[in-house]
Amino acid sequence: MATTKKTPAKKTTKKEAAKKEITKHDILTAYMDYVLEHEKTPKSVYKFAKDNHMSEQEFYNFFGSFDGLRKDIWNTFFTMTMDVAHKNEDYPHFSNREKMLTFFYTFFELLTLNRSYVLYTLKENQHMMSKMEQLKGLRKHVKNFAKDLIMQRNEDKSNILLERSETIYSEGAWVQMLFLMKFWMEDDSAGFEKTDMAIEKSVNTIFDVFDNTPLDAVFDFGKFLWKERMA
Repeated sequence: MATTKKTPAKKTTKKEAAKKEITKHDILTAYMDYVLEHEKTPKSVYKFAKDNHMSEQEFYNFFGSFDGLRKDIWNTFFTMTMDVAHKNEDYPHFSNREKMLTFFYTFFELLTLNRSYVLYTLKENQHMMSKMEQLKGLRKHVKNFAKDLIMQRNEDKSNILLERSETIYSEGAWVQMLFLMKFWMEDDSAGFEKTDMAIEKSVNTIFDVFDNTPLDAVFDFGKFLWKERMA
């Protein structure tokens, strides 16, 4: 019986052994750093990969294009926000209002940690934010999160007339996100305390409307927006 000749094992060089395995986080971080350092987006995957000591294949293992990468940055912001929220042992026992407040507070704390990148990528497009391709994944996540909260609320209502449309209110949560992002982008208060106030007032208003007690809350929220944005 014929046998195949055994090929000697190739020795691994020190350079190859020391090469760090590229992760998705490495690529996301490298991309954001590139944008901030060069004040523009990279044009070529080949050049970007080479400059960051990775191969094109390593890039394509995680992303099909820079467009896909930009979307994933926002998806990662959402995922990290929910991970932080769920690390709180009390989170499962929060009311829906408290869960929504926790989500927005945590999300904007994360955006603040990455403010320079977020401002760069949104600043020139803030009037078209609702149509931005890179936010489509985030929009889906936010709507699903809101829809789950609304479903839980409806399950607690014995009267079908008191149930609320999951579609309408989940879309409202996304509109609220866009409003808060624009507010945060323009906020020049210390520690972005005005954004925290906007989060609290907007979430409380939505839930007050949700529970059929809108007038005082809407009026208070309207006065706040007028004072902060129209004065």
